[in-house]
Amino acid sequence: MLPWLDSTSPCFPDVSMALDSPDGLLAAGGALTPPWLVSAYRQGIFPWFSEGDPILWWSPNPRMVLYPENFRQRRSLTKRLRNGGFSVTLDQCFERVILACAAPRQGEAGTWITDEMLSAYAHLHQAGIAHSIEVHRDNALVGGLYGLAMGPIFFGESMFSNQADASKVALAYLTAAMRQGGGTLIDCQMHTPHLAHMGAETISRTSFIKYLELCLPQRDFRSSADHEEAPRVPSSAWLGALAAPDNQGLIETAH
Repeated sequence: MLPWLDSTSPCFPDVSMALDSPDGLLAAGGALTPPWLVSAYRQGIFPWFSEGDPILWWSPNPRMVLYPENFRQRRSLTKRLRNGGFSVTLDQCFERVILACAAPRQGEAGTWITDEMLSAYAHLHQAGIAHSIEVHRDNALVGGLYGLAMGPIFFGESMFSNQADASKVALAYLTAAMRQGGGTLIDCQMHTPHLAHMGAETISRTSFIKYLELCLPQRDFRSSADHEEAPRVPSSAWLGALAAPDNQGLIETAH
């Protein structure tokens, strides 16, 4: 039977209890407040559910990750980065990025980014934990991605592209900034051929959890007395390179 979590304080079953089918389903219930979400991610758990369903928590095995140094920047993408007329910003329009990620896509019936999820990640953004990378062209937002930054790790959530390769541009900037600033791993959650094509790989859940424990030790987190307030998380120095006005240099020196 799937464990049901009450909403008082974050407390998850051990990830080893996650189901094999569907892969990684761990528990239901709980809450989407910042303390719950921070606690989940640092334990290798994330929420994923449809409108009308209870909150479902997952920890799949294996786990898809991207080591920044393994990002595959194809020749065609290099040309777009140099000549495509793109500019990239950090946290300038978080809400627009997550709404674009939530928009219906061709061949898909709906979205898992519900209103409840939108609100939850907006709160994480206000707390300085969730971030967006935006790709602009001709003064229009054409692509981007968002996720959570904790220390050297970026927990990717979703990306979108309204023009060819725009989401790849966002990922190229993210990996370049992480390589320059000490970032070591991007959590991609579940395997997709698209991510594998760009250099992501699968590792065992055990290896992923050990990596989190090494890079995100408990001593680096500080909880608030307010159970709704986001805890303090390890800072991510590599974000500064993305925020810089001259961040184009990241790409020029990356390859």
